[in-house]
Amino acid sequence: MKRHDAREKAVQVLFQLDNTDLTLQEAIGHVLNEEESDAFFEKLVHGVTQNLEEIDEQLTNNLENWSLGRLPKIERTVLRIALYELQYMQDTPSRVVLNEAIELCKTFGDEKSSRFVNGVLSKFTQQ
Repeated sequence: MKRHDAREKAVQVLFQLDNTDLTLQEAIGHVLNEEESDAFFEKLVHGVTQNLEEIDEQLTNNLENWSLGRLPKIERTVLRIALYELQYMQDTPSRVVLNEAIELCKTFGDEKSSRFVNGVLSKFTQQ
């Protein structure tokens, strides 16, 4: 699975977890076939869920005039994945993470979503 595809699938799984009472394995089952799993996808999904409190705290500290709960769920999900990559997976260049987050917002959100996510993530890449 290409990394871009893995990120798209991760958005779908994490979005479900944010909106339902599904377990992680149930959410993954709704998105992937059993043979379709990928190490990068697994690392993203499990990494975000295991580090969710720290990720949300960092996001909350860098949001201006927004609370995490007020964010649209797609933007919140994309931000969580991108921040996990920036903070915990140093093998992907920050520019790539930013571009991928913008593309995910264009796929699942709208033009405003991508600009908003770009603005928030740029604070983390400048640190």
